Amino acid sequence: MTALCEGFMLACFGISWPINVAKSLRARSAKGKSIFFEVIIIVGYLFGIAGKFLSGAVNFVLALYFINLIVVSIDLALTIRNKHLDELEAAQVLAVEIDL
Repeated sequence: MTALCEGFMLACFGISWPINVAKSLRARSAKGKSIFFEVIIIVGYLFGIAGKFLSGAVNFVLALYFINLIVVSIDLALTIRNKHLDELEAAQVLAVEIDL
């Protein structure tokens, strides 16, 4: 029963991450996103995975941890890319302002 509850918790968290990835792809901007926050989430999932192995409770829930870890890592990569795109855009705006 505890694995089922943990699985539902991870599924609920997991639903939001693909939506966040899609938003990151469309926005092409890191405004309002925190790299630190996403790294903390990844560390949390890594501890959850480690806990499963250390306790010997390797079950279907472990797959949910890995799926969430992968999706959050994709979102982190997009956030880093989008931060770079934001910096390029800011540099272009600055260059145009200097030319004026």
